[in-house]
Amino acid sequence: MGDIVNLKRARKEKARNAKAAEAAENRIRHGTPKRERDVTKARSEKAGAELEGHRLKSDKDLKS
Repeated sequence: MGDIVNLKRARKEKARNAKAAEAAENRIRHGTPKRERDVTKARSEKAGAELEGHRLKSDKDLKS
């Protein structure tokens, strides 16, 4: 005789596995590794700091 299978449980497990596979594909397709995000953020902050360093002082800043 074959094993008894709970059809509700089997259906839910199949749906979970399909969702997990789709999520894995999306992570590969759309995901950015944390290292790359950190590097991009650091470069952006550095560029902003350099830009701010080259800014000329205004009259408001000189009066304070």
